[in-house]
Amino acid sequence: MGHTLHNRIYLGRRALGRHAAGVAGLAMLGAAAGIGLAWILARLLK
Repeated sequence: MGHTLHNRIYLGRRALGRHAAGVAGLAMLGAAAGIGLAWILARLLK
């Protein structure tokens, strides 16, 4: 009984970690896209 509970917590933690990594990746992609767009706009306005 305790073993299955431990497995469930472990799997839950791994899923949460993967989700956090995905969110961090999306945030980085969004930031990079924003910087790229700002750079392009700055180049065009010059």
